[in-house]
Amino acid sequence: MSKQSEALLEENLIKQLVENQYERVVIKDDKELEQNLKKQLEKHNKTTITDTEFKRILNHLNKGNVFEKAKILRDKFVLPCDDGTTKYIEFLDSEHWCQNLFQVTSQVTVDGKYKNRYDVTLLINGLPLCQIELKRRGLELKEAFNQTLRYKRHSYSANNALFNYIQLFVISNGVNTKYYANSKLESMNFKQTFFWADKNNKNITNLEEFTNSFLERCHLSKMICKYIVLAEVPKILMVLRPYQFWAVEAIIERVRDTNKNGYIWHTTGSGKTLTSFKTAQILMKLPNVYKVVFVVDRKDLDYQTTKEFNSFSDGSVDGTDNTKALVKQFSDDTKLIVTTIQKLNTAISKKQYLTQMEKIKDKHIVFIFDECHRSQFGETHLSITRFFEKNQMIGFTGTPIFVDNATGNKLGKRTTKELFDDCLHKYVITDAINDDNVLKFSVEYVGRYKEKVGSATNIDIEVESIDTKELLESQERLEKIVDYILANHARKTHSREFTAMMCVSSVDMLIKYYEAFKAKEHNLKIATIFSYSANEEDKDANGTVELDDADGSFVDEEHINVHSREKLDEFIIDYNKMFGSKFSTKDSQSFYNYYNDISKKVKNKEVDILLVVNMFLTGFDSKTLNTLYVDKNLKYHGLIQAFSRTNRILNEQKSQGNIICFRNLKKSTDDAIALFSNKDAKEIILMEPYEDYVITFNEKYELLKAIAPTVDSVNDLVDEEEKLEFVKAFRELLRIKNVLGGFSDFKWSDLKMSEQEFEDYMSKYLDMKPTVTPNSEKVSILNDVDFELELIHKDEINVTYILKLLAQYKDSENEETRTKQRENITNLLNNNPQLRSKRELIERFINDNLLKIDNSDDIEQEFEKFWDEEKEKAFEELCVEENLDNVEVKKVIDTYVYDERKPLANDVAKSLKTKNTYLERKKIIPRVLDKIIGFVDKFYER
Repeated sequence: MSKQSEALLEENLIKQLVENQYERVVIKDDKELEQNLKKQLEKHNKTTITDTEFKRILNHLNKGNVFEKAKILRDKFVLPCDDGTTKYIEFLDSEHWCQNLFQVTSQVTVDGKYKNRYDVTLLINGLPLCQIELKRRGLELKEAFNQTLRYKRHSYSANNALFNYIQLFVISNGVNTKYYANSKLESMNFKQTFFWADKNNKNITNLEEFTNSFLERCHLSKMICKYIVLAEVPKILMVLRPYQFWAVEAIIERVRDTNKNGYIWHTTGSGKTLTSFKTAQILMKLPNVYKVVFVVDRKDLDYQTTKEFNSFSDGSVDGTDNTKALVKQFSDDTKLIVTTIQKLNTAISKKQYLTQMEKIKDKHIVFIFDECHRSQFGETHLSITRFFEKNQMIGFTGTPIFVDNATGNKLGKRTTKELFDDCLHKYVITDAINDDNVLKFSVEYVGRYKEKVGSATNIDIEVESIDTKELLESQERLEKIVDYILANHARKTHSREFTAMMCVSSVDMLIKYYEAFKAKEHNLKIATIFSYSANEEDKDANGTVELDDADGSFVDEEHINVHSREKLDEFIIDYNKMFGSKFSTKDSQSFYNYYNDISKKVKNKEVDILLVVNMFLTGFDSKTLNTLYVDKNLKYHGLIQAFSRTNRILNEQKSQGNIICFRNLKKSTDDAIALFSNKDAKEIILMEPYEDYVITFNEKYELLKAIAPTVDSVNDLVDEEEKLEFVKAFRELLRIKNVLGGFSDFKWSDLKMSEQEFEDYMSKYLDMKPTVTPNSEKVSILNDVDFELELIHKDEINVTYILKLLAQYKDSENEETRTKQRENITNLLNNNPQLRSKRELIERFINDNLLKIDNSDDIEQEFEKFWDEEKEKAFEELCVEENLDNVEVKKVIDTYVYDERKPLANDVAKSLKTKNTYLERKKIIPRVLDKIIGFVDKFYER
């Protein structure tokens, strides 16, 4: 049977949409799109619009970028009519989303920087709000995603720019189908594309089923009207994933139709803040709800949540700095309050606030508890439920408390279900890993294990049955662990591309570790933070701790451990020297400021390893953190919470969360996985052993050899389909090598392929990446293939590094050594993505200038001179070729290089000497921009 063609896939989709009550319309280009829009707006608004009035509407619609257009779409427009009156024009009915008008069209052609023809467009009230791009079966879905990015660059903004009103994209190859929000180009990432799923998290991947569920008219309109968040701070559109949608729907139903409580179990890292924000946003509009109160259990989370909520909708939350401000918010017209459980308890228990609070105790208030596995198990929870007579409690947790992991207090052992009633929606860690929403864990147990003879992880420290404090805390054991970390840190973090955390059993142990790191020779930036309250210790010699006791940046000022405080101040002095800051522990606010700063530094990759006892092991999100070193006994929800600091999705290079255990936590890990997913989930959550990846690599190597038996045979691949097969085959090897490189045991001799052969094939792979040819009409199929260059990112190899090699090459007197050195330099230039744009110039310098230099110490100076001359020449050529103003171009380049901000079209327009028509500028500006970016990539280190 032949493969289903893209045209047949498209025709079948349109037929299905027509059966689902979409009106089919034929629209050839953007002029016809405008004519149809006029008719649909008249119909939707039950009015007539004259041609001049419609021009005013088009002018209004033509304002702003994608984010601003999303706001225009949701607002009514006051239209000045020809007769001097005004009337409201509605573009989208967000309250009664089913009452909009739905149409489908296909193959609309728009002539922008290139001429593009779009597959299937869904129109709501005449505006293109959903764009569907199809690829025939067998092609990668990512190619359809990259095609939408290409259209964004080349034509969506052309002419009337109505295609910038797209809210959602759908991509499909018939078998797999995903959706994602439109946004600014630089924020769009294939990792932010989602499969739709039913209530039980079963993915709906087939296009036909997806069309019946997701593209059903009312559902699509509801997703656009209710479940897209216009995030104010980053200025992007965010659409909810299916499990977030089902959770919010379940909560709304619960609050609207009952007075029962309920909780949501969504695994750590799955985006609970966005879910809870959208929940709060919809609940506060329900007529029977007086207020929505979002409750966190720590001061730092109060600040963090307020910041995040306001980033979704600016000014939606006014942070409550003190209890007085909180009490005021309860009595004024504030609909959404974010507060800590401690402040809330003070508001309902202290005499001075009771008069005001008594007035609202009989109102219907919905309390949303974040991380409801932690602090809702004491008397505070009881006080809140007793005081507010019509309270409704909704909990969110990634790790619920069950009978197995319940710990007692004076009120007894209680589970999440006992406190919050039914679980309304569940999305566990296995679901998230299957959906690529979080990463797997690679757990390595380092120490003298019986079964690990001959492994690099078999270092001489006891782990199998350590049960004495003396052995655990011995200086000799600690020194070996520090040495192991220093030897393996670069490997674990991809040459410090990522950061790490280390958690230890007590403050005393942390102090020893910090001082051991400080005494060693290394260039890692080590920082630490811990509470100096007297009770910041673990419960026994094994270091088992319930992370419920980790209270963020809170310090109990009445019970201070003086020794701990002095040590922390000493370590903060080191931190201040490292970063030029002035932090201390003189009071709780100063400590809180330090806490916030260290949090930012870790997220910005300015700290290599953060040493902690309990802090930061829950509620701290940093996508650039990929490694956790563990010398502490963890179990159940504490273990999953701590491990989950490493598993946030970022890019292809971050393939897993690395957990390096210096204690035998194998049984605890297995028990935690069984409790929070199911007993058979180990293979989904944990990475396979090193040996399995070696086998897979060797199998993929054989597949590569079947396509290109030798490096030179890659040159014989003429057909684009053949080249595509080679690119995909080598990319698979790159991905597996990326994972293998993180194992302490990795060595090339385990593989069938030598390192040199890998580098040679990589050179051919990189040569196939298409370069931009601005005037080309034909688009190569390789344009939409992702070459995943981040997997070959080598930051440490730059021009300076090459110059050092050139000096060695020049000074070498042995001909064989010189040949090898020259070969090495050529390979580096070929294989390093950052140097490829500079390759031709560096090689010219080697061939024409290097041997004329007498002293190798002068190489750098001579190279700089050569480089500056070439840069000046290229700059002049660029300005002459495109008729540009030198001064303005220099400004554009400076902004790009020093502010690291991509130049705006307006900045480039200022550099044009001749005044061009609008349409001419549309073509010239992107071309000039491409050349400026090429110039910077070539001549500047970035």
